[in-house]
Amino acid sequence: MTDLIYADITYKIRGACFEVWKKFGGAFKEKIVDNALTIALKEKQLTVKNQEKINIYFNNIKVGTYIPDKIVDDIILLEIKCKPFITIEDRKQFWYYLKASQYKLGLLINFGTQKLQIERRVYDMARNKIPKSSASLSA
Repeated sequence: MTDLIYADITYKIRGACFEVWKKFGGAFKEKIVDNALTIALKEKQLTVKNQEKINIYFNNIKVGTYIPDKIVDDIILLEIKCKPFITIEDRKQFWYYLKASQYKLGLLINFGTQKLQIERRVYDMARNKIPKSSASLSA
């Protein structure tokens, strides 16, 4: 049996997501759900950074910036959606955010469906193959 990384924090995040989905799922705009989720996460004693910039570098020169929806406890990246279904483009965007960052774990969460959708992605083993200077955070 394999242990999940950050299982205790992920459990709290999932709980907060279900609380928000029960109240707002499928019917509200992403910004409303995003704001409610921040409150629910903080009520579970988790730290939340919203819209934290992830700078992307090539040969130590900044070439762009990714802005994921949330970073929880400085270790888990969250991307929030409120749509009928998650598209291939959504999954790619989420994967690039995770890949370009220092984070090992990300959750792609869709509140726009009849059933809450949470996709968990781990980017860990491959991280050792990319230079550490390829991504950094800035406020």
